[in-house]
Amino acid sequence: MADDSRNTGRMETRCLVAGGGPAGMMLGYLLARAGVEVVVLEKHADFLRDFRGDTVHPSTLEVLAELGLDERFLQRPHQELRHISGQIGKESFRIADFSRLKVKYPFIAFMPQWDFLDFLAEEAAKLPSFRLMMSTEARQLIVEGGRVVGVSAKAPEGEMEIRAGLVVAADGRSSTLRRQAGLEVKTLAAPIDVLWFRVGKQEGAEQGFGHIDRGHVLVTIDRGDYWQCAFVIRKGGAEAVKAGPLEAFRETIAETATYLRPHIDDVKSWDDVKLLSVAVDRLEHWSRPGLLCIGDAAHAMSPIGGVGINMAIQDAVAAANLLAPTLKGGGPVLEAALDGVRRRRQLPTRVVQAVQVFIQNRVVVPTLAGRTLKPPFFLRLLDRWPALQVLPAGFIGIGIRPERIAYDLL
Repeated sequence: MADDSRNTGRMETRCLVAGGGPAGMMLGYLLARAGVEVVVLEKHADFLRDFRGDTVHPSTLEVLAELGLDERFLQRPHQELRHISGQIGKESFRIADFSRLKVKYPFIAFMPQWDFLDFLAEEAAKLPSFRLMMSTEARQLIVEGGRVVGVSAKAPEGEMEIRAGLVVAADGRSSTLRRQAGLEVKTLAAPIDVLWFRVGKQEGAEQGFGHIDRGHVLVTIDRGDYWQCAFVIRKGGAEAVKAGPLEAFRETIAETATYLRPHIDDVKSWDDVKLLSVAVDRLEHWSRPGLLCIGDAAHAMSPIGGVGINMAIQDAVAAANLLAPTLKGGGPVLEAALDGVRRRRQLPTRVVQAVQVFIQNRVVVPTLAGRTLKPPFFLRLLDRWPALQVLPAGFIGIGIRPERIAYDLL
């Protein structure tokens, strides 16, 4: 890649990826592995952001296995979830059994997202055509003759211009590049927000997950020596919750999941409670000449099911499979090829979002409104016939139309 940025503030590369999240890092790695010159921009100095998606599903583990990265990845500290359980009122149900899936790794791996991204960065750094630029933010699209040809970026050294044969926006649900491209966003129902916090884990504590009871929805994720907790609230309700006494909030949490009570004082102040503003949306068109959006920049997912990171990885695999040959060959990336990524990933996106919205509207919102829910028939069926638990496990863990690495990327 041509790099005279130190002298002129200019750089040229075959593909520029804006955003060093799961979609951007995986796409950068795959393209570089195929021999494509690629630059990934990450606006932060590191990947250390807490309470981001930490679930690595079997579909992503399958991708890592195909690339020969799985064993090194799983050497990093992680927890393994083989079953999903839920509680409605006083009744408990097992919902999904990943151990029944016919995959190499039949579990969800919980790993801090910064560890996952560090791992991808370390593996990508071994490839000569890959470059990661930290503390560098894509600020403005460069458009010539109706085609995106690069970006203006802010780097530690100052403003710079990066030209590329293809720009990929993987800069998240509030994507700057998506907005500048004028791509239409379809907003779906997102009537909830989530408060994230940590509570210490009692040794030998029972497995927790979803709790729906008395107007409250709480999810607890086993992170080894602590619980990562997600308390669901009405959209825009965070200020009202935090306006009340912290002691009342802690008592609500402890009553909803009693095994949290011994360490509930770990929530020492409201500073320990972080807000995730939930959005569910998608682009009708993911591209324009010279630009492609993937991951959250193309479709923001609800936290229900924890599938966001894995949908982003699937987008990256699909994009690499479809675009790497043209990028490597040096020819222009046609709009039809870019739209092929949307066509490939549109069905999985729509189906998963439809299920998430259904659960939000039929389960979460009525519960938050104070309605007492009766466990639906299908939950009782799953609990009575464990073999059926493979169905929700497959939907959550593998998804619709899972992507596999193309032969020429291996």
